[in-house]
Amino acid sequence: MGLVVFAIMFALPLGWARFDRSIFEALALTKWYAQEHVLLCLIPAFFIAGAIAVFVSQNAVMKYLGPTASKPLAYGVASVSGTILAVCSCTVLPLFAGIWKMGAGLGPATAFLYSGPAINVLAIVLTAAVLGPSLGIARAVGAIGFSIVIGLVMHLIYRKEEAERQAQAPAVVNEESGRPLWQTGVYFAAMVGILVFANWGKPVEEAGLWHVIWSSKWLITSLFGLALAVILVAWFGIRWWKMAFVLGATVLSWIVCRFWLLPTYGTVLPGADHGLPYAAMIPFAVATIGLSIVLSVGQRDNDAEEWFNQSWGFARQITPLLFFGVLVAGFLLGRPGEEGLIPSRWIASLVGGNSFQSNLFASVVGAFMYFATLTEVPILQGLIGSGMGQGPALALLLAGPSLSLPNMLVIRSILGTQKTIVFVSLVVVLSTLVGWAYGMMV
Repeated sequence: MGLVVFAIMFALPLGWARFDRSIFEALALTKWYAQEHVLLCLIPAFFIAGAIAVFVSQNAVMKYLGPTASKPLAYGVASVSGTILAVCSCTVLPLFAGIWKMGAGLGPATAFLYSGPAINVLAIVLTAAVLGPSLGIARAVGAIGFSIVIGLVMHLIYRKEEAERQAQAPAVVNEESGRPLWQTGVYFAAMVGILVFANWGKPVEEAGLWHVIWSSKWLITSLFGLALAVILVAWFGIRWWKMAFVLGATVLSWIVCRFWLLPTYGTVLPGADHGLPYAAMIPFAVATIGLSIVLSVGQRDNDAEEWFNQSWGFARQITPLLFFGVLVAGFLLGRPGEEGLIPSRWIASLVGGNSFQSNLFASVVGAFMYFATLTEVPILQGLIGSGMGQGPALALLLAGPSLSLPNMLVIRSILGTQKTIVFVSLVVVLSTLVGWAYGMMV
């Protein structure tokens, strides 16, 4: 190993402009990912995944998503999850790990894994508005169909293993939880609300419902956060003065951002957003850090302590692999609109027309490239302008948002190498075939 590292260091082509730019793109993409997705996407997802592990009974998972669950119900629930969770291919991973750990069947779990990022209502609407209604409808129908087909095929391939897993699973005792179901539902709704509205993307149109929601997204997110604080005090035994301290620190940080950072620095801080600079995420960070401290130290309910421990366990398992994958993806392909080691003109030249090869190439590139939620639409708009065919465009839309190199690395750590290869292959093959057929029709 030492000899290999030495050889790599010895042969590094430093000074070659493209290699140097690729290193910059790797670091720039990782920085962008850390700024835009870790705090607002991944951390809320980790808390939700930890809550699934603690508060969702194994009975419930087995009833709705387990190997013996009703197939129409299981795949119906899994396939439409993306209409609720507007998440990217990385944010869905903690949620997938949570339901898999609780005993969900391989078929429904992988259907959920695909549908979470793929069936994003806002992304489908944006696709139809920017790239045309035909492509938008094809994306919606294809994504829903893919999630069901992929889940069923995964179940059939590994049905013997699934039967053994079910037989080896510990017996589940039908016990009533000490907390009423409606309380658990409200608790999850508050966390999902934070995740969804904190990441609500800016729509193309400067009017309409989507824009009104985007304009008020931080207010809505704050209301969900306040609701979560009340829930923790009322139902989880958290001392009220602790949550009041976290709330006070969050409000104080918002005041500093709004009335000191903005007047002092203005739009010098990137990402100015409705009178609040990029530092608007500072209150979100303060609230998250405060919640973590409250849940991890001092006197608190046993459920609250276990919730934090489970969330931290998912974070330790998933985060390092994600960052490594983002570094590699940035080095090879660059950020959206930029180039990495692989020239973008090569990609554009290989996805023209509607040949089987161009659809396959679009599916493979889409599967390995990282797309944040909604970014695939402007990228495709540019590629179509450079000659990309309609078929390869759909193939990339069906493979890209649901997979990425970081996503694959984490899936492998959860399912193993073989199942990951099968899952990725199914996405790529189906995307290629559907894109090819769509291209021939239009």
